[in-house]
Amino acid sequence: MKAVVVRQTGDSSVLQIGERPIPQATTDQSVIKIHAFGVHRYEVLTRQTGWPAVTFPRVLGVEAVGVIEQSSTNGHFMKGQRVVTLMGGLGHDVDGSYQEYALIDDKNIYPTSLDGDYTQLATYPENFYTAFGALQHARVSAGHSILVRGATSTVGLAMIQLGQAMGLTVIGTSRRKEMLPQLIKLGANQVVLDKDNQLQTDEQFDAVFDMVGIATMNDSIKHVTDGGAVTMIGALAGGWAVDSFSPYELKNKFLIFFSSDAVDSRLLNQMFKLIQENHLKIPIAKVFELEDIAQAQDYVMNSHELGQVIVTTDKKD
Repeated sequence: MKAVVVRQTGDSSVLQIGERPIPQATTDQSVIKIHAFGVHRYEVLTRQTGWPAVTFPRVLGVEAVGVIEQSSTNGHFMKGQRVVTLMGGLGHDVDGSYQEYALIDDKNIYPTSLDGDYTQLATYPENFYTAFGALQHARVSAGHSILVRGATSTVGLAMIQLGQAMGLTVIGTSRRKEMLPQLIKLGANQVVLDKDNQLQTDEQFDAVFDMVGIATMNDSIKHVTDGGAVTMIGALAGGWAVDSFSPYELKNKFLIFFSSDAVDSRLLNQMFKLIQENHLKIPIAKVFELEDIAQAQDYVMNSHELGQVIVTTDKKD
């Protein structure tokens, strides 16, 4: 089978296609035949810097969609069963999705009844789970207003879709004025320009979900109502630590960091149900083949196209 093996940090040229034996299932690990996966900026950062700490050689990739090729001895999966896998140390602690077959712990494999094209299915796991988990932890419900800061990100686009399905009023932001009409087309009720890390509005919202990071955190706090929460999710602007922060800035507000590292299967099933009932989807920016993984990662970092970059292991006819 083909696998993309990274042996050292560096530019996209370190993404080397190699041949490996197809893995065999174990007592508690099953083999997934991978059909497609999304490519994410933090996978690029892992390749560039080794963050978070990764032992090389390593196959990157934090998520995948495919089918069971071989079930574990103690497993209950059926050959050919459609499944997704995400997080659980994929691409960091163990080899991830940048390969044709992967040996995955059964606890990190989740059956799905979603049908359709594998490339579209690959837009869901990490993007929608991060968005849905953050919405659930912030305890928002129908009638609440939410501001999605960094709404043109793939998680932001997923949150717009999920928010609408949940009966929320969704306000999306972008640092590029020309992108605001696109957010309206994709489901946002309102849009706000984010200029120099300052929202160009005086409004406050029941909850703010910040994909930009610590550069905008203090301004996000200003735009949430008393009793509301700012949920930090991503770091699109870079930076991982706050130099100076006073908890007194919160003033009856909450500050949350949501991580999708620990997947709750109950939430995941609720998410799939919401997607299926409401026919939710986000755009696909571009589809690459596995052999073009270097171009795929470069595209993720350099393109301003809305939507998820997908890699398929299925050959085109």
